[in-house]
Amino acid sequence: MDNATSSEAVHEGLAHAPVRVMSARVKLGTRLVNLYSRRELWRNLVISDIRIKYKGSALGLLWSMLNPAFTLGIYYLVFSVVLKNGYPNYVIFLFSGLIVWNMFQNSVFSATGVIVDRAGLVKKVSFPREILPLANVGSAMIYFFIQLVVLVIFLFVFHHAPEWNMLAILPITFLSLCLFAAAVSMVMSAFTVYMRDMKHLMEVLLQLWFWLSPVVYSYSNSLATQLATYHLKFLYFMNPMALVVLTFQRAFYVNTEVHQTTGTHPLIHMLPVWAPSSFLLLNLAMLAVMATLFLIALVIFGRLEGNFESEL
Repeated sequence: MDNATSSEAVHEGLAHAPVRVMSARVKLGTRLVNLYSRRELWRNLVISDIRIKYKGSALGLLWSMLNPAFTLGIYYLVFSVVLKNGYPNYVIFLFSGLIVWNMFQNSVFSATGVIVDRAGLVKKVSFPREILPLANVGSAMIYFFIQLVVLVIFLFVFHHAPEWNMLAILPITFLSLCLFAAAVSMVMSAFTVYMRDMKHLMEVLLQLWFWLSPVVYSYSNSLATQLATYHLKFLYFMNPMALVVLTFQRAFYVNTEVHQTTGTHPLIHMLPVWAPSSFLLLNLAMLAVMATLFLIALVIFGRLEGNFESEL
């Protein structure tokens, strides 16, 4: 997003409201109220970000649906035709976890340098600075829902029904994901103002984080089973993305155990054999933790934003 377009979105959102300068001494409750009162500004920034991404494109936002569709088709060819890993409907297992990871990664990576990239806007216009990283999370949410539509279409194509009881849990899981992505995005965007190398470091950390999350491999082949040998499985679930990915995979892939058509171990535990009620309780607990992390991130951002103008 260029500064001119961002400024237009900001002025549009603030046109009918008095301007308040956010500072490091603003109390948490006041900060939350200010964010809510600027929700129109947040919406304008999200729309502006999406428009700029597809500016000059003939198909526009349609590319957000075509790209995941092509990606899903490539995964099907690679893992079902070329490599043949032997997992039934593996492409659904993979993509149901990948859309979740894509949202988190796109949110955090794009938001990490957003304050620095919008330095001119930050120094010229008074508005809650955390709206900038939160707008990146909002854009990633739009792309997530587009990719979710592609996944649903492929479920029809493969005649693969989701687990309906688990679908009712997904709104809780998705809210936890949004809060976690928002918390990490705000903190990283603030740190990057003072340490510009954080954006490059975050790119490496996200790659490592991806492989620590159960997106591409079955639960029986995950780090969780190895940690369970030492009674340390809880360390695996210290990564919030683990439960988020597993919940989406359980809802759409459904199968906890599958018979592999290749290899020496035909029975594979693709997912935990927990009951939907266990998933519900775990996700409710995670939601409470993520809400707390979001509030802590707001406090950290408030402490760090006081010197933004001088550092930029």
